[in-house]
Amino acid sequence: MPARLRLIIVVLLAVLIPVVPFVLLGELPGERWLSAADDNALQFALTGAGLLAADALLPVPSSILGTLLGARLGFLAGALAAWLGMLAGNLLAYAGGRLLLGRLRTPLPETPTLTVLFLSRPVPVLAEAAAIAAGAERVAFWPFVGACAAGNAIYALVLAGNGAALLPGALAGPGLLVPMAVPAVAWWLWRRRMRTVKVATSD
Repeated sequence: MPARLRLIIVVLLAVLIPVVPFVLLGELPGERWLSAADDNALQFALTGAGLLAADALLPVPSSILGTLLGARLGFLAGALAAWLGMLAGNLLAYAGGRLLLGRLRTPLPETPTLTVLFLSRPVPVLAEAAAIAAGAERVAFWPFVGACAAGNAIYALVLAGNGAALLPGALAGPGLLVPMAVPAVAWWLWRRRMRTVKVATSD
């Protein structure tokens, strides 16, 4: 099979893996499950981190969960729980891509892949697909972890900071606007970045 065709198949399958559960199940009520653990802070943190890890393969509202973790646990503890959960999800996606799609391995440039992993964290579907594709292409493990850890840290800090600052004061409306807006802004920045790269490459 030609390398270009293999690459197209890997990318399509990597996108379909997180999309198909969403189409079949819709978005899971992660915030409701998280609220059920609200009586105990440790249980709340573990539940939130677990749901964020599951976001790698299931339709979980990660931006809302990260915000709620910050609101319930405070800025630092909420950010840590969100960061650990998202990083665990990246590792799960990487392992899934390697096991399920590894036979379709194609030569994917590692530096652009790591850049995609870092920049795509707030973008739904793209973040999961990038991690799955990285596993399928056997991107070096520790650089993969570093790129995901850095991207997750920034995203977790934004979400937890938003939750800690706004939600406890009962400003639920503005507090929940940020997690809904961040993916849209990230997608817009991502598109601008890709256009810049395309122009630079064509020159």
